[in-house]
Amino acid sequence: MLQQLFDRLREIYPRLVEFRRDLHMYPEISFEEVETPKKIARFLTELGLEVRTGVGGRGVVGILRGEKPGKTVALRADFDALPIQDEKEVPYRSRIPGKMHACGHDLHTAALLGVAAVLSEVKEQLAGTVVFIHQFAEELAPGGAKPMIEDGCLDGVDVIYGAHVWAGLPYGTVGFCEGYAMAAADAFEIEVTGRGGHGAQPHLTVDPLVTASQLVVNLQNIVSRRVDPLKSAVVTVGSFHSGEAFNVIPHSAHLKGTVRTFDEDVRSMVEEWIGQVVKGTCEQMGATAKYEYRRGYPALYNHVEETRRVKRLAEQLFGTGKVTNMEPVMGGEDFAYYLQKVPGTFFFVGGGNPELDAVYPHHHPKFDVDERAMLVIGQLFISAVLDYWADGKLKVEESLNRFKAQ
Repeated sequence: MLQQLFDRLREIYPRLVEFRRDLHMYPEISFEEVETPKKIARFLTELGLEVRTGVGGRGVVGILRGEKPGKTVALRADFDALPIQDEKEVPYRSRIPGKMHACGHDLHTAALLGVAAVLSEVKEQLAGTVVFIHQFAEELAPGGAKPMIEDGCLDGVDVIYGAHVWAGLPYGTVGFCEGYAMAAADAFEIEVTGRGGHGAQPHLTVDPLVTASQLVVNLQNIVSRRVDPLKSAVVTVGSFHSGEAFNVIPHSAHLKGTVRTFDEDVRSMVEEWIGQVVKGTCEQMGATAKYEYRRGYPALYNHVEETRRVKRLAEQLFGTGKVTNMEPVMGGEDFAYYLQKVPGTFFFVGGGNPELDAVYPHHHPKFDVDERAMLVIGQLFISAVLDYWADGKLKVEESLNRFKAQ
């Protein structure tokens, strides 16, 4: 069956490319997805699947029930775009000004639809259920995963798998990371208030710009001097705004930043420590401050057994030389919420290809990937489903060789 499914996936590949490019030309950003979920639901409905729309708000869930009883496997793809102007010179360049698929979510969606298409054709041979989760708003917290879970998308699910095309990996390779793979992504804002005045009379003011500058420096001591050096943390101030005129000391300064951590205790301590640094620095300088800390997605933890399952399958499908162990990354992903509920893993599929000018990083105006990554994702998803149902006894090489010998 495995080779038959793979061959069928290749046969419908042009249709998947067409679907992906349509999404790419007409992107919809987080929490504004209207037409995209309609297109996904229409595709799944035409396959004869049970389809739920409006899940958690804008999500779509397709359910394929095999003719034989068995466990339930969920597969997830996200479909939101980003508020970025597409600068690529390709026929499928975004036609919506200021919006583009700059992270590969269009490819994830088309790949998952391909898996649904080929598995639905062998429904009578399936011994279990597959839940196809098409998620909205991954890019913008609070994200779409949590409300979709609350709306029942994981009800009855035993395991879940997710994939992300990765521009930093060459096409044909697959990356895995056991345990913590992506960081908790939090944000903070600090409004420093002083007493403005003439730039030539600083002694009559409480300078919020100088106070905020000192605050930026002091915040760096949290990671370098308070966090256990054997544990990871990032505190970054990414936005600093204060004043307009060259000769005026402003009344206030506004800072925005992000915190990235893996350990939940470290996460909580950093939140508290930032507050202490803000309070102490401002008191020392005679200023006051408002501090707001917003928790984003939790750290993504890949379950060891399921990570090793998909890694083993990848090695059998593509060869050990095409499979790599990745270091954890400090980017955030709300797939973490699914993994807090059920076992599973989130892996990375290479999409880089210099021959196609697919060399730009995620969220870049010229971002693109090798579309054949959809086949890699599809093959791994299909193999993971069948192997899970077979309790890890799926013999990929034997299945492929047996089919070829007929």
